[in-house]
This record gives sequence, structure tokens and C-alpha cells, in this order.
Amino acid sequence: MPRFNEAMDAVARRLPFGLSRIVPGNLVGFGLINGFTFAVDLTLLTIMRSGLGWPLPVSITIGYVIAFGLSFVLNRAFNFRSHAPVSPQVGIYVVVVVVNYLAWILGVGSGLAALGVDYHLARLAAGACEAVYMYAAMRWVVFRRAAGPPSPAASSGSPAAPATPGSHP
Repeated sequence: MPRFNEAMDAVARRLPFGLSRIVPGNLVGFGLINGFTFAVDLTLLTIMRSGLGWPLPVSITIGYVIAFGLSFVLNRAFNFRSHAPVSPQVGIYVVVVVVNYLAWILGVGSGLAALGVDYHLARLAAGACEAVYMYAAMRWVVFRRAAGPPSPAASSGSPAAPATPGSHP
């Protein structure tokens, strides 16, 4: 698992146009993991809607639940390397995902589809909105690092780097 973070940090350090100074490795990892789970979501959506003829809200919901369950597991294990108790994180994640689902998936996705936008394009637009929201929520809410006791350097008056939520030791 540390290799994943090392690889994502290496990619982030090589980003052009000054992005290497502002894009953390866990954002690159989030993009990779959630790009994959978004592809799973769209594949399931297409199979259920176009292949099986299921209603759009049912197809969106099933694909969404499966993809976000997978996203939680992969981001927890590989990207944010959380070792905190899983139950509280799952509870917080469920709230974050419900808000995401109502606002971005059903609100934007189904709303655009109802306005006549192809459901694939509507889902892509909703996906762009949810990507920003979900990264922020996962980094600073779901997998936030608990504040630990002050380091010996901090208590001795020596300057120490502040802990950044979601940063890795």
C-alpha cells in the first residue's frame, strides 16, 4: 500500500505548469481510484438502462451504490491509508454519499436528463461536480487524521511542520 502513495506522489511531483506545487499525491490517487470506480458506475448504468431496460433512477442508484462502496474500500486502504476504526468512517461516509447522491447524482444528473440531455452526458456532468465534493469530503471529513499529542519538537519550542489532514507520514 505504501507503494501506491509513493507512486501517486511521484506522479504529482512531475505535473506540469506549477501544478506539482499544489496538487498532493492523494489527489492524484483519488483521481485514479475514482476514475476507475466511475467507469464501473457507468458500465453498470449502461448495462442496466440500455441492456436490461431498467428505469433510469433504479439504474443510477444501483451503479452508484456499488461504485461508492468500492471507492470507500480502495481509498481507505490505498489512498488515505486509514487505520482508524471503520464503523465511524462508514457512518460519516454514508452521510457524505447521501448528500452527494441527492445533490449531484439525482439533482444534476437526473435533472439534466429530464431536460433532454443524454443520460451519459448528464452523468458525466454530475460526475464532475461530485468529484470535487467527494475529494474534499474524503480528505478532510471521512479520512481526516485525528490530532495526536504534540510532538517533542513542538513542546521544546523547536519549529515543527504542522500536520495536514490527509497527509501521510
